[in-house]
Amino acid sequence: MKVFHVQADQFTQLDGLPERLPATGYLWVGSARREFEVGAAQVQAALQRWTGGQLVDLHVADLLNNQLPSHFDYTSWYDLMVFRRLAAGSGSGKLFVDDEHGTLLGAKRALEAIDTSPVGFAIFDRVLLTIHPTDCQVRDHFAQRLLAATQGHEARSVGVRLPTSPADLMLRMVNHMVDSYLELRRLLTRQLGHLQQELFRPGGRFRDWQTLLDARNALHMLEDTCEDQRSAIVEWIDALDEWPDEGDKAARRERELLRVRSRDVLEHIERVLSHVRRLENSAESAVQMHFSAQSHRMNDIMRTLTVITAVFMPLNLITGFFGMNFDFLPLIHSGSGVWIASGGMLAVAVGLVVYFRRKRYLEQQR
Repeated sequence: MKVFHVQADQFTQLDGLPERLPATGYLWVGSARREFEVGAAQVQAALQRWTGGQLVDLHVADLLNNQLPSHFDYTSWYDLMVFRRLAAGSGSGKLFVDDEHGTLLGAKRALEAIDTSPVGFAIFDRVLLTIHPTDCQVRDHFAQRLLAATQGHEARSVGVRLPTSPADLMLRMVNHMVDSYLELRRLLTRQLGHLQQELFRPGGRFRDWQTLLDARNALHMLEDTCEDQRSAIVEWIDALDEWPDEGDKAARRERELLRVRSRDVLEHIERVLSHVRRLENSAESAVQMHFSAQSHRMNDIMRTLTVITAVFMPLNLITGFFGMNFDFLPLIHSGSGVWIASGGMLAVAVGLVVYFRRKRYLEQQR
């Protein structure tokens, strides 16, 4: 568990939970989910000292639930946001390696590396409590970024303005989690591109149906995750509009900036959702095109077999006619009969082949 004090131009890490709130700025308490479970009583006592209220028991259970979808809830003294991140899991960056022939390797395990663990936010007036998965890098990333923003020349080079409120910091962290989908988007695009190439590889038989099924299921899961994210942000924006209006001009300006940042997060989620749906449609279209190509290939095979059967049917008729056990048949006692019959059979076969070619029954479809 880490505790930070955020002011207008300072960002410092404290040794532990202070007895009382600082005179200026606000506190950010970031904890892993297991650490929060163990020290929940200590955190609740600190929140009671700082804000005069604690987390509701149901909200504590939500923050500890690793399977909870993205959602938003509120009370009169704090707001609760649970946001499932979209990120590539550990080791996913090495899943795609091109060999000397340019073949894409490791595609079968790409979607198994997607991480959608929830991150919880409890937003008080001057306290932000964040609950992260054990391996989540969001807290450390923002701590380093905000620390760099307050260090002389680095502050000007980084160009980061410190969040002015717990809600502002929460929105920045949520926006960072949404933007991290860019790396995942490249991974998914290459994964599905490889599967599509295998589907339409000439002369090949596609056997990775389980991989394709897992990819489609993963895309459906991502769509549901994005839908929950969008619903949570929409509810947050609605709750933000219902906050009591303050007469202070600076407070109204800060409220408007929160609305702008919230709409920006919502727009990013919409883009992610749109891309996931495009990938879903692309996967569905690839499967349909594959089966259409297989059906077309089967039609070509059946047409060829039908033509061959049509060519040999007259020949079978001729051989069957002369194979009847009668004494008096045309050409049966003639020395040249076999040659005449063979020539007739050859003429019939050639004539049928020429006829079918003119009808374009024997052309190879490309």
